[in-house]
Amino acid sequence: MRISHPAGPAARRFRPALVCAMAVAAFLLTLLSPPSASADSNGGLRIMPLGDSITDGFNVPGGYRVRLWQRAVADQRVDDFVGSQSNGPAELGDHDHEGHSGWRIEQIDAQVTGWVRATDPRTVLLHIGTNDISQNYDVAGAPGRLSTLIGHITAAAPNADVFVTNIIPFGDATLEARARPYNAAVPGVVDQWADQGRKVHFIDMHSALGAGDLADGVHPNAGGYAKMADRWYETLRTGPWI
Repeated sequence: MRISHPAGPAARRFRPALVCAMAVAAFLLTLLSPPSASADSNGGLRIMPLGDSITDGFNVPGGYRVRLWQRAVADQRVDDFVGSQSNGPAELGDHDHEGHSGWRIEQIDAQVTGWVRATDPRTVLLHIGTNDISQNYDVAGAPGRLSTLIGHITAAAPNADVFVTNIIPFGDATLEARARPYNAAVPGVVDQWADQGRKVHFIDMHSALGAGDLADGVHPNAGGYAKMADRWYETLRTGPWI
């Protein structure tokens, strides 16, 4: 037989106090918990770094995004990197990006409309094509695939400025020779879309790095990523794009 005891005045005073204390504790826990790096948001200009492992930051966590972020902060610019991926060191203030290791142009293209619509970037930084060359995947068709990709990006985000680069050098002479026609075609692809009124711009990234800036013949070392960031930033800082 269970005997119930009516709550006395002390118990009635204790319950609200306990609830209040629990609410305060939960609030403090929220304040003290570190924010999730998978959804950084800084309320600034939305920038999507888009590409493959070089955008992801292979060899050097965060890659060019670290110095690009730091230069923008030094100039008191407020930016918000966006994308479905997230990584990088603590000194990178926003870890979001859309860099996919090993992906070719058409693999990025298959997903890009959804990514762009989900994040609504104001600026897109596109370095893509390295895996098409290194995998020897229909290299002659790579400029056409790039054009299709640019068309999908600009259709999904017609107000965004899309900055497209040629790809950085390869340390291997055979790969570098294979990449030469693609790199030569990129400015013309960009111009075709710009002539149609799309907000597409070309940046020469290939000339920013040399063989000594590569860690493994494909991916930049820390100095190479810094040079990529500087080439991005020196172009972007003259306008409202970063």
